[in-house]
Amino acid sequence: MKPLFTTGPSLNIRLLVTAILSASLLITEHQSNLLDNTRNALSLITYPLERLVNLPPQLNQTLTDSLLSYQNVVDENTRLKEQQFKAQTKLLKLAALEKENIRLQALLGNSFTLGEQLLSAEVLSINLAPYEHTIALNKGSRFSIHKNQPVLNINGVVGQVTRSTPMRSEVLLITDPSHAIPVQINRNGLYTIAVGSGQLNQLNLPYLPNNSDIQPGDLLITSGLGGTFPQGYPVATVKTVTSQPDKPFAIITATPKAQLDRIRELLVVWSDSTPIPLLNPSKTPTPQSNEPD
Repeated sequence: MKPLFTTGPSLNIRLLVTAILSASLLITEHQSNLLDNTRNALSLITYPLERLVNLPPQLNQTLTDSLLSYQNVVDENTRLKEQQFKAQTKLLKLAALEKENIRLQALLGNSFTLGEQLLSAEVLSINLAPYEHTIALNKGSRFSIHKNQPVLNINGVVGQVTRSTPMRSEVLLITDPSHAIPVQINRNGLYTIAVGSGQLNQLNLPYLPNNSDIQPGDLLITSGLGGTFPQGYPVATVKTVTSQPDKPFAIITATPKAQLDRIRELLVVWSDSTPIPLLNPSKTPTPQSNEPD
């Protein structure tokens, strides 16, 4: 009768045999190339397993790098967009400052070429109701601005002061229907009156007969009559001349030279030689009398 359990070599013997075989393989591999083919074949078999074992860490590293790169790109894009926006804003501001500098230089140039004393002021608000064209300036009676003073810009006459408070003043534009300004045709010296039409781009000349020597393109300048506007300032250019045979006066329109739809900096005019007190009008010294006591 065979025994139910057979016994083999002991563990010590197995360990010894394994150690001997391992040492023999190491010695054989070191001293000869007999095992190269076997090692190559085994490496081909184990390579997919090696790749499969290393795949999760590699995927994890690749995904992490991709996410970090994407976040870096997003952050960089956001930063560059913010820089671009700031740069565009600065460019817009620089463009506005450049235009303002050009306007101020033109105003300063006019202040030297014109004979009257001038004071520059900025527009605070504009009222262009159908029957009332007025603007508010940021300077008033503390700068000695007073009622009926003429106001112009670098292109021509704008209007005249109708009200002045210490901090601001109100100007009636030449296109206001209630405003009339004495003018003359620069080409031939013909006098007439330009009346506001209620439109920013039009003045009317209602008091010239049909046979008057006037034609489109004629320049209208202030005549100096009436004492409000000094003589010689550009007012408008004649646009249309329409004769009315059945009526005594022609229909004549003109376009203001001042471009009233884009005014910003203006000049307030003093036509006499009295100095303009800009600091404190109340402390301006009064001229002493030369009469003997």
